[in-house]
Amino acid sequence: MQKIIPHLWFDTQAVEAAKLYVSLFENSRINSISQLHETPSGDVDTVDFELDGVSFSAISAGPYFQLNPSISLMVTCRSAEEVDRLYEGLKEGSEVLMPLGEYPFSKRYVWLADKYGLNWQLTYFETDEITQKIRPSFLFAGDACGKTEEALAFYRSVFLDTNPGYINRYQPGEAKDPRARINYAETTLLGLQLVAMDHGAGGTEAFNEAFSLMVLCKDQAEIDDYWQKLSAVPEAEQCGWLKDRFGVSWQIVPEHLSRLLASSSPEEAHRITQAFLGMKKLDIAELEKARLGK
Repeated sequence: MQKIIPHLWFDTQAVEAAKLYVSLFENSRINSISQLHETPSGDVDTVDFELDGVSFSAISAGPYFQLNPSISLMVTCRSAEEVDRLYEGLKEGSEVLMPLGEYPFSKRYVWLADKYGLNWQLTYFETDEITQKIRPSFLFAGDACGKTEEALAFYRSVFLDTNPGYINRYQPGEAKDPRARINYAETTLLGLQLVAMDHGAGGTEAFNEAFSLMVLCKDQAEIDDYWQKLSAVPEAEQCGWLKDRFGVSWQIVPEHLSRLLASSSPEEAHRITQAFLGMKKLDIAELEKARLGK
């Protein structure tokens, strides 16, 4: 089971976006669509889906957070034609950040924000070494610029089942922002492959709750451990969400929460939802009491 799930926040389009993405990638599917009722955003849609074997989750919860280039999805394509095909599927209503073409690092590449705001880097890599086709890519910009290497070391200390991966550095004078150190890095956290880099052009895009990482925990001890290690912004703690010291948002949740909600009666699901909406760090025992009406 994938332990870390990329989670996307949309205004109203989570299901629509997921269906588009699933239509573009092989080995992809919608796993479940459900609703949470009487949240601060009203009744909201949630959707769990897979893209080329990578699990994602998304929610339609209002216009409070907007996706931006600070976290994108990097897609490793096996041909230039595949880049073009995916670009055709995503380009309607999109904003292109780096035009489709040849670059020093790729013979065919484009960076765009699709019509829902999600950023994609579609790139042709002539390698079979990258086994996870779609990888979240973190761009450390603004106050976080220059902290990529520190962040990756920190995450490796939190998630012990971690592969350090490849690191490439900016050469002297190569980056416009003198704080930028890492121009490309790869790591694997609990089996999920990630990419990270410092913003060499001086951008200011900040991490926010629109793109978070959901950590599925086997028990309360694991929730407590990750919460204690990751949470660095007390005012951001709510409903199992937290922010780390670099501004990245995480959700620390019981691995069975989705199944619990799906298998509960409407009354039980309502009580569970109201219980976790009132929590900061999630308490499994209290959620079970809520389900039982205690």
